Amino acid sequence: MDATYYEETQAALITDEGVIRYHEAGEENDDVLLLLHGSGPGVNGWRNYRGNLAFFAKTHHVYIVEFPGFGVSDPVEGHPVLTAGKSVIRFMDALGISSAAVVGNSMGGVVGINLAIKYPDRITKLVTIGGVGPNVFSSSPSEGLRLLQEFTDAPDRDKLVRWLTSMVYDRSLVTDELIEERWEAATDPEAQKTAAMMYSSAAFEMQQKFMADADIAPYWAMMHKVKCPTLLTWGRDDRVSPPDMAMVPMRLIPKAELHIFPECGHWVMIEAKEAFESTVAAFLAR
Repeated sequence: MDATYYEETQAALITDEGVIRYHEAGEENDDVLLLLHGSGPGVNGWRNYRGNLAFFAKTHHVYIVEFPGFGVSDPVEGHPVLTAGKSVIRFMDALGISSAAVVGNSMGGVVGINLAIKYPDRITKLVTIGGVGPNVFSSSPSEGLRLLQEFTDAPDRDKLVRWLTSMVYDRSLVTDELIEERWEAATDPEAQKTAAMMYSSAAFEMQQKFMADADIAPYWAMMHKVKCPTLLTWGRDDRVSPPDMAMVPMRLIPKAELHIFPECGHWVMIEAKEAFESTVAAFLAR
């Protein structure tokens, strides 16, 4: 089913900064929903949301947007989080989408929050899946991010398996097929370049210096500017972005609510699929 559905929904948009590839499903209507993916070895929008696209297409016109630099859309110069946000605006402008609801997993949630801050009239509702806010009680970087850093510095299959296992509560989800799919994608040169900019030891050291600059506020310090209704979703057993991180966005975002899913890791939309979909559907329908 994946292969057929992949071909049926796949499309490409030529912009002035290269091709943005995406997947599209749902009847033509004004209820547009953008699904923004996370980061990590072998990740892309299709792999994050292929199991959810058909569900949300029942009520919305849905687009899975593939960010530049992850081996699908054309790469562009700049930090992946910033170029991802710019690509979403280019995408919306090119397709004449004036405003949309957004679901963002991990990095995609950070991108969604930044868009809601900078373009408040264009983001109608926001759903984040882990990954947003600072660590409050848990160590930083988290266990999952340390494993990601180790893989990025010197990739091999064993490190990939350890990282993938940290992403989930149910280890049976880390199948041989998933490992092979992610390994093949993670060794793409552009994907490796993007990962190095985000998760290498050198990138982490640079981030620490950046955070120490008193003149530069981190994105989460601006979350009080998010005006749209926001649903924060979290896996209770998330070892990449532990749930204590939810405390700051829950307090700072004026119209935020929080839903935590038990026996679930970082991939809430995959590991708690039915519960996640029904929770988000109810939120979007209000």
